[in-house]
Amino acid sequence: MELLRLGSRGPDVELLQTALTRARHFWGVIDGIFGPVTRRGTLDFQNANRLTTDGLVGPVTWAALHPYLTGYIRRTIAPGDTISDLARQNNTTIGAITTANPGLGATNLPIGEQIVIPLDFDVVPTNISFTYNLLTFCVEGLRARYPFIETNVIGSSVLGKPIHALAIGKGQNQVMYNASHHANEWITTPVVMRFIEEYAAIYAGLDLPMLRPVYADMYEKSTIYIVPMVNPDGVDLVTGAYAPGSDVYEALKTMNYLRLPFPGGWKANARGVDLNLQYPATWDLAKEIKFAQGFTKPGPRDYVGEHPLSEPESIAMAEFTRAHDFRLTLSYHTQGEVIYWRYRDFLPPQSEEIAKLFTRVSGYLHVQTPYLSDNAGYKDWFIKEYNRPGYTIECGLGVNPLPISQFGRIYRDNIGILTLAAFV
Repeated sequence: MELLRLGSRGPDVELLQTALTRARHFWGVIDGIFGPVTRRGTLDFQNANRLTTDGLVGPVTWAALHPYLTGYIRRTIAPGDTISDLARQNNTTIGAITTANPGLGATNLPIGEQIVIPLDFDVVPTNISFTYNLLTFCVEGLRARYPFIETNVIGSSVLGKPIHALAIGKGQNQVMYNASHHANEWITTPVVMRFIEEYAAIYAGLDLPMLRPVYADMYEKSTIYIVPMVNPDGVDLVTGAYAPGSDVYEALKTMNYLRLPFPGGWKANARGVDLNLQYPATWDLAKEIKFAQGFTKPGPRDYVGEHPLSEPESIAMAEFTRAHDFRLTLSYHTQGEVIYWRYRDFLPPQSEEIAKLFTRVSGYLHVQTPYLSDNAGYKDWFIKEYNRPGYTIECGLGVNPLPISQFGRIYRDNIGILTLAAFV
């Protein structure tokens, strides 16, 4: 993590402000600017935790903030401890503790054993920039609080970041949701991450008890796999984790031959390849079309690469898909509030009927992909390869990257699709 001080700016400051807010040492606006109010909160936190009170956020302070980024602490059981006492001391619930520690009895706790204590806030924030570091904190926190969520790494990015996958459920009906193929569509990552956290909390009986029968049925019938950030390097560029002056920022800026807004116009990975033009589904035609449009070399968008599956991120997605038996896939993108459900003349059984159901629960129109864009995408390849329903969901309206202020509406529009896809 970056060393932060008065005057620092960027997504790490947003993380700091979020953690301090959760720790009840910051009451200001989360704006990514390390000003006097943020410094005061940092000093208060350092003082309360017996750290060097210098207002600098380095490795020791970041380590102390870790529970407020992941949503849990570890506690060694002492003589006389009870679950109810531990819940009261940490402002959490008995249900949250027993969920995080399967098999833990209400009495006669095993002295000396270390257990997980969930804290009193949701793990996944939905009001700040979603960087790769934030994603790793969320993956760790969800796994600790909900051990029935499985986590895995399916590959790595150009710059070596592990590409995470999560799974929930134990049913034979396998479905897969992916997000952030495109860097400046990163708002789709908190959409799918918020969904899995909400699902886990409802299934565990910790939230919205009236919905638990639905989610318990879904858990038994289906397994949902989620790849929340296909393009972590590109996302970190757009959200500011690579600051101006850094080697990555400056190298990619020199590739912006299209003179798009930088870094906000960046869709590609760290080699300037558009990952959603990387799949072997009329890739040659995609190359012909994009080259005719002027996208002939690595850059911020629409360069198809040297050949299909040339990039580590698209290879990881293809291999992950081949290793499973997905009945259906959802690929989350922005913007337009439409559902692309078809690839050329392929018509997998029930694909249009399911698209109509998605329209009914979301309000998004289901439409055919425009001819010039109907090539080499993940959805296209999945339909072609497996003759099963695959969908591209274009969320929100406006110019990418969409502001995080749109999250609430996007999530409300899509919760029905995310739930229904596991049942159809």
